Amino acid sequence: MDDYPLLNVFWTMLWFFLWIMWLFLLFKVVTDIFRDHSLNGWAKAGWLIFCIVLPYLGVLVYVIARGKSMGERDVKRARESEAAFQEYIRKTAGPQGGGSGGSADELARLADLKEKGALTPEEFEKAKARVLA
Repeated sequence: MDDYPLLNVFWTMLWFFLWIMWLFLLFKVVTDIFRDHSLNGWAKAGWLIFCIVLPYLGVLVYVIARGKSMGERDVKRARESEAAFQEYIRKTAGPQGGGSGGSADELARLADLKEKGALTPEEFEKAKARVLA
């Protein structure tokens, strides 16, 4: 390590970090080009060729020209994904969704009514059989 000073190690790490950041940005731009429905095929091909032939300049120009809409598309996609996930949770965990949560809630309510004396043991067994069927 004597022939490679500490400052050079820091510079190497900095340049490596910046190179990795640029690769992430390049992949983000390329995926955004393909996911953007407002661009036609020729525009997508043009941006892609620009980013491949002149990679640093192409990515920089793309981020300057289309960065705001790129962020808006990401936010829209995240909101749609979150809404779909929430709908899936509501559908599977809700009482009408066919999940076990509805049956368990109904059985707990029946057991509570039986403990309070509102249901006889025979009525409880009939209602339990109906819920479990």
